[in-house]
Amino acid sequence: MVLCVRVPKSEGNHVRLSLKERGLLDVGHRIAADGDSLLIPVLSAPEGYECLEADLAENEHRETDYRMLLPEGIRSHLPTSYDCIGDVIVVKIPEEISEHAEDIGRALLQVNSNARLVLEDGGVKGELRVRDLRPLAGTGPSETRHRESGVTMITDPAKVYFNPRLATERMRVASLVRDGETIIDMFAGVAPFPLVIAKHAHPSVIYSIDLNPDAYAYMSENIRLNRTGCIVPILGDAVEEIEKLPMADRVIMNLPQIAYRFLPDALSHTKGGGIVHMHTIRERADAEREAQALIDDMSARGLRCRLEGMRELKTYSPTASVYVLDIVRLS
Repeated sequence: MVLCVRVPKSEGNHVRLSLKERGLLDVGHRIAADGDSLLIPVLSAPEGYECLEADLAENEHRETDYRMLLPEGIRSHLPTSYDCIGDVIVVKIPEEISEHAEDIGRALLQVNSNARLVLEDGGVKGELRVRDLRPLAGTGPSETRHRESGVTMITDPAKVYFNPRLATERMRVASLVRDGETIIDMFAGVAPFPLVIAKHAHPSVIYSIDLNPDAYAYMSENIRLNRTGCIVPILGDAVEEIEKLPMADRVIMNLPQIAYRFLPDALSHTKGGGIVHMHTIRERADAEREAQALIDDMSARGLRCRLEGMRELKTYSPTASVYVLDIVRLS
């Protein structure tokens, strides 16, 4: 018998990738179907999942760590994580091993059977937060279909910023949404937050804003594809467009580099008791102090609010992380 977690089939790929990234996935056994659920083998019981024992078939041995396919002398410098967006892999490669970039791309394809293309990430650039990407291995265009939490999203990481590692955060926010809410996503991209919310909650309307014409095109197509009539796509500057919208029960600000600059605009258009979910990059040693200082600054400006919660979303650098602040607007 094998320890496993039971998850809905619609969440299977996301959960599998999350468990793999955390080192909890048991790759020695096969995933099995059980009605409308999947049984995913794990090495130890993760929090938040229904765990049980089941008789799962063993996998034939296949190398799952791409680093084992590369020279031993560079393994300590190889990335320990990378992004899987649909059938496209996006990976950052340290400069000291850049000469091995194409070999790294081929190794990643070899251990990721569902992947078609590997792109090297040269960093986010410009006002539109577009990644500087170049192909390393594989074939076809960078446009891809990404499945997450029962939603299908068409995106192109070379044209629109998209972060697959926020899948858990998107579901968390969706779980908080009350029936009939008015929601504004100020920096929506291809609309992953609105799409997941519309799938799993019952808001009245979600205004999905982005300055990038490619993002607007993809979000419009994704709204049509998922038949989510409560989402209103808007092309334009969030600060200008939010002025035209009704007061919101919830505002999403996924622009971690500079979202704090727009917090006054978000709070000004949030109802009393409403929540702003603001993403921000902070040094871990100073994160809590700086978060409270931001709240104090807003209150000093007449935008009374309180910090309801602070969650670390992912590592940004050796000393900094991306956080989400849940900020409640006070009446």
